[in-house]
Amino acid sequence: MPITPLQSAAVRGKRVLLRAGFDVPMDAGAVSDTRRLEALKPTMEWIVENGGRLVLLAHQGRPKGKPVPEFSQRPLAEPLSQILGRPVAFCPAIVGPEAEAATSALKDGEVILLENLRYDPGEEKDDPAFAAALAKLGDLYVNDAFTCCHRAHASVSALAALLPAYAGLNLLEELAHLEPAVKEPKRPLVLVISGAKMETKVPVIRRFLGLADDIIVGGAIANTFLAATGYDVGASLFEPDQADMAREILAQSKDNHANAIIHLPEDVVVASKDAEETAAGIDLPLEDVEGDMSICDCGTKTAARNAALIAKAGTVIWNGPLGRYEMPAFSKGSLALADALAASKATTIVGGGDTLDLHERYGKPLTTYSFVSTAGGAMLEFLAGGEMPGLRALENSPR
Repeated sequence: MPITPLQSAAVRGKRVLLRAGFDVPMDAGAVSDTRRLEALKPTMEWIVENGGRLVLLAHQGRPKGKPVPEFSQRPLAEPLSQILGRPVAFCPAIVGPEAEAATSALKDGEVILLENLRYDPGEEKDDPAFAAALAKLGDLYVNDAFTCCHRAHASVSALAALLPAYAGLNLLEELAHLEPAVKEPKRPLVLVISGAKMETKVPVIRRFLGLADDIIVGGAIANTFLAATGYDVGASLFEPDQADMAREILAQSKDNHANAIIHLPEDVVVASKDAEETAAGIDLPLEDVEGDMSICDCGTKTAARNAALIAKAGTVIWNGPLGRYEMPAFSKGSLALADALAASKATTIVGGGDTLDLHERYGKPLTTYSFVSTAGGAMLEFLAGGEMPGLRALENSPR
């Protein structure tokens, strides 16, 4: 069955349980980045303007099934009120008599935010009893948390089976941009993938060997690929236990069934391992890396090659900065990539928390991209063709 969009729901006078993907950065007990709140504004507004009684369900951090004050949802109520231009009440309960009374007292157009779903161990266990307790708080369910759709959690999968369920506007927008980029991209299709852990990136790389035309690999996972091909990566961050996996992927990229060419760094910016925090960095050919040198960014030759690939691309998907971007000396490869994408005529899709943080730190506008995904792990899982319990639950939901 297809996923049913929110606009087909009759929400007037109904308590609408909206699973939101807030999980926002906090600083000294206050929300420091409201982008994930603002991304759900269209859905929240649609519900309240059409007479729905909005009940916001979300999580914050990883409290591991018990109340942890620093992960409370309470600080989100005020910025949400400002975004919506109306009061957002806060309920310190998640389920039970207090939550039931608070949600039952709502009037049309009113909004309440419940406490952190992950304070209850039933959430991450996909506990049917916890889902049933949540279902008592509403008349219908809307999932607008694409960021969580790769999780089989109670509020993401089990709850959708208990109430008429619909997809929120942000979730539908994510699908509207990510699906065509995978199924019918304008070519050449270029994937730019980076990060620290091979485990989270390998499934995407494997799938895109048959989908993409070019795969640009950066960050610590690029170091692992370089080490696997015989280069000395000095004291760089990499995963020796993943070398066989890297060699297998490189061999697959040369197979007749693979479409994509994997592009590793050709030169790198290094610093002494003991002086990474203060070093200006030195641009070196790969063969000159040795000893206590730590690879912190791609070099100028690699950045120019990346820009040339972007200039010819029809579609570019980017997840993960190419180096230790937090330090200006090691941000140049990522910033050069951002500049190339800004000048490109391709369909450009970016996602991942670090990728968005890079742009904010260095004043690079996100408005130059065709689409900015608010998801990180969910975006990668979707691109890899992995299991998406939240989407499957919406497809199988009662109407």
